[in-house]
Amino acid sequence: MRYWLMKSEPSDVSIDDLASFPNQTVDWYGVRNYQARNFMRDQMQVGDGVLFYHSNCDEPGIAGIARVSKLAYPDRLQFDPNHKYYDPKATPENPRWFNVDVQLVRKTRLLSLKELRETPELANLRILQRGNRLSITPVDPRDWEFIMGLLK
Repeated sequence: MRYWLMKSEPSDVSIDDLASFPNQTVDWYGVRNYQARNFMRDQMQVGDGVLFYHSNCDEPGIAGIARVSKLAYPDRLQFDPNHKYYDPKATPENPRWFNVDVQLVRKTRLLSLKELRETPELANLRILQRGNRLSITPVDPRDWEFIMGLLK
């Protein structure tokens, strides 16, 4: 089992939105970074843990716990010429972009970016590394366990 931190802008999909969706599940669409895509396509497995992170908002931070509920499959939006995630180089026979389904486990208190930065035990967390802008990053199992303790 692996662990991931996945960023979502609450103006697009928030933890409350996820809680209201059918089966409390969302397809993690719109990833247009090759490294993040490769994490989903090549490494994520059903059951992997997800830290659902609110980004690009007034108070960014971990807002809930989720899990990968479906293996990677082509992102449908890459084929829609009227959508901002359209990719004219992608075809159904040769898709470029993938997503996984993510299902809510539980909403948590907001574990803010500020609190994450102020916690020395989490100094190696990838989201805290200088220059990291990936929307999906792996989380070390020790960091996952420590964060779970903070969220109890």
